[in-house]
Amino acid sequence: MTRTLITNDDGIDAPGLHALARAAQAAGLDVTVAAPMRQSSGTSASIVAAEEGGRIAIERRELPGLDGVPAFAVRGGPGLVALIAAHGAFGEPAELVLSGVNHGANVGRAILHSGTVGAALTGGLNGAWGEAVSLDVGMNPVEFHWDAAAAVAIELLPFLLGRPRGTVVNLNVPNTPSHRGVVEAALAPFGIVQTTLTERDAGHIRLAVEDLPNTPEPGSDAAYLAEGWVTLTGLDPVSHVPLGFAEHEASPRP
Repeated sequence: MTRTLITNDDGIDAPGLHALARAAQAAGLDVTVAAPMRQSSGTSASIVAAEEGGRIAIERRELPGLDGVPAFAVRGGPGLVALIAAHGAFGEPAELVLSGVNHGANVGRAILHSGTVGAALTGGLNGAWGEAVSLDVGMNPVEFHWDAAAAVAIELLPFLLGRPRGTVVNLNVPNTPSHRGVVEAALAPFGIVQTTLTERDAGHIRLAVEDLPNTPEPGSDAAYLAEGWVTLTGLDPVSHVPLGFAEHEASPRP
């Protein structure tokens, strides 16, 4: 069985995390759950933790509907969870890191800030397959189709596991019982929400999240998701892009 870490950035009590863990267990994966003690959205791949005497606090948990599945709450973000898991914090390092199901879509280049994506990328950087999965709940959802999103994530695992170790994918699922299919999509230039500064005084600022007013770029992950497709995007944990820099362009040394 494939050793699998289930994590997220919404916290150990999030329903999306539990749905993904149940689906993974039902699929026969060797599941361990480890997630932040509290909401950690927007932490990217941060490995900052709340330490006590240089030690990171970890609590064993029992999760509903997951009898026999080891589960841990960590006083740190999802990137840290994936990192310490790779070093054996919860037993043998995972071969597969599943991160989600996130409350809200993670599309466009704004995924740079996503803790959900950050955990998957950290897993990939340490030699595991990584999959981040998010549910496009919008700003005012009436219902949540966590199980539908988890099912898609599991259905795509044969595709992922057929790629080299270290491969990481980002998956977004419409918040509906069914979908139009799965399509590989490029990242949109932006996400589907934006942050705005709503308050500022001498000692404080306040940010708010709101929908972007523009129409998503055609062919992007944001556009396909809005049309009812599941979007699949490959991500590089570390990418090297040739810059065309020539040695003679450097400033002379003194």
